Amino acid sequence: MSAIQIILIVLAVLFCLDLSFWILVIISSWFINTKKEYHKNSRYHRFLLNEATRRVIKVGRIKVHLTGKEKIPADSRFLLVCNHRSKFDPITTWYALKKSDIAFISKPENFKIFSFGRIIRRCCFLPIDRGNPHKAMKTIIDAIHLLEKNEVSIGIYPEGTRTTTGYMAELKSGSFKIAEKAKVPVVIMTAKNTEKICRNFPFRKTDVWLDILDVIPKEKVMQLSTIEMSEYAEKLMKKNMGEIQ
Repeated sequence: MSAIQIILIVLAVLFCLDLSFWILVIISSWFINTKKEYHKNSRYHRFLLNEATRRVIKVGRIKVHLTGKEKIPADSRFLLVCNHRSKFDPITTWYALKKSDIAFISKPENFKIFSFGRIIRRCCFLPIDRGNPHKAMKTIIDAIHLLEKNEVSIGIYPEGTRTTTGYMAELKSGSFKIAEKAKVPVVIMTAKNTEKICRNFPFRKTDVWLDILDVIPKEKVMQLSTIEMSEYAEKLMKKNMGEIQ
């Protein structure tokens, strides 16, 4: 057998294995009830999510640079707050912090994406309807319960929506109520360059920087008001983004 034949066989096997994985993801998502609220993080579906993300990151030539990982609490769930620049913000984050099992609070439209929307639902991601205060409050309460049960860490974007100007919007202090009520630390992070992924994907490489800036320990979370935490996080984030001195 020639070297070319061996290479072709190897490539064919790899293609079949990759195709088989995506078929597995699709089939597995069919059994998830889109009408049900899940409060248990499925290890199986979390594996599918992480592995699918790894493949997308690789194909999309996305290089994630993570700094400050050592600051993340090793013995506690936490609330992750970050600026919001792109739909790739959560994807690159749960990829870089996969050991933390982060479940994001996200807009309802993301849960309608084929297969993906079902998988994240099974990983305890929470849809939030910002136009309905009653439903939005229920989402916040669900997030608090997940933290209290030590099921997942929660990720949220306190700006409320992605920036369209390139500059951070004011953080909504209500987001920090989750940490206050659940009595967990707040991890403050920034994401840079994620907005370039869409126009680069998949032909050009994109470098993304995720910087863990600081952690507000739970003892301090109980002492500070949500406004104080929000102002502190916003100042820290804007300084890291070069928006203030």
